[in-house]
Amino acid sequence: MKLAFSTLGVPGLPLADVVWLAGTHGYHGVELRAHPEEPVHLGLGRTERAAVTAEFEAAGVEILGLAGYARVAAPDEDEAVAAEIRSLVELAHDVGAPYVRVFPGGGTEQSRDDADATAARRLGTAAEYAAGLGVRVLLETHDSHRTGADAARVLGPVGHRQAGALWDVMHTWLGGEEPDATYAALSPHLGYVQVKDIAGPDDTTPLPLGSGVLPLAEVVDVLSRENWDGWLCWEYEKRWYPEAAPLPGILTAGREHLGRLLNESA
Repeated sequence: MKLAFSTLGVPGLPLADVVWLAGTHGYHGVELRAHPEEPVHLGLGRTERAAVTAEFEAAGVEILGLAGYARVAAPDEDEAVAAEIRSLVELAHDVGAPYVRVFPGGGTEQSRDDADATAARRLGTAAEYAAGLGVRVLLETHDSHRTGADAARVLGPVGHRQAGALWDVMHTWLGGEEPDATYAALSPHLGYVQVKDIAGPDDTTPLPLGSGVLPLAEVVDVLSRENWDGWLCWEYEKRWYPEAAPLPGILTAGREHLGRLLNESA
C-alpha cells in the first residue's frame, strides 16, 4: 500500500513546502484540499494548474486526489451541485489527480430513500462526465452516510466504475460499523482509505496515529487479508482543531506506525 497525507493537516502551506514534507518524511503522495484557502482551488488558471503538476512530478510525489466539498445528497439545485463537481473533476484532470472527494450532505428534512436517490442520480451524472477525463468521483463515508453500508446503498444503484467510495475510518467507527463489515460493503467501490486517530467519540481532536482509539490495526489487517493494494491517506484535521499538535513534527512517526501495521499484517 502507498501512504499519503492530507493538506488539511497543514492548512494554507505553500505547495513547495507540502512537496518537501512528503519527500522528507517518506510519503508517496498528498491529498490536496481543494478550497479557496489553499494553493490549489477551483479558481486556478491553466498555467497555474500546469505549474502544480510540474512541481509534484519534479519531486516524484503523487497527487492522490482533491478533497472537494460538493454534497451529492444535499437538498440543493441539481445544476449547482453538478457544476461544482464538474469543476473539481476538471481541476483533478489538469493537475493529474485520479480522484475527487465529495460528501453526502443529506439534510434532516429528507427521508433516507430520497437522500439515497438524489445522491445516486447526481453521482451517476458525475461519473459519466469524469469517465471522459480519467477521474473517479469518491463518496466519502461522512455525515448523513457515515458507514460503508450507507455509502453502498448509493453506489450500488449507480453501478459506474468512475463513482466510488472513500473510506474514512473515523466515521465508520462512529457509526458503529466493524472494519470487516465496512470493507465488505465498500470493496466493489473502494478508491482509497483515510486513516486518523482520536481520543474518543466525544473528543475528535486529531492525535498522532496509534495514540487514540480508532481501530487502525484492524483496518490495515482486513485490507491486507483481502490483498487490497491501494492508498492509505492520513487525514489530520488540524484546520478545524488549532490546538492539535503541528503535523510536520509527527509525520515521520505516523508513517512508521503505518509501516509497522503493514508489516504485522503481511
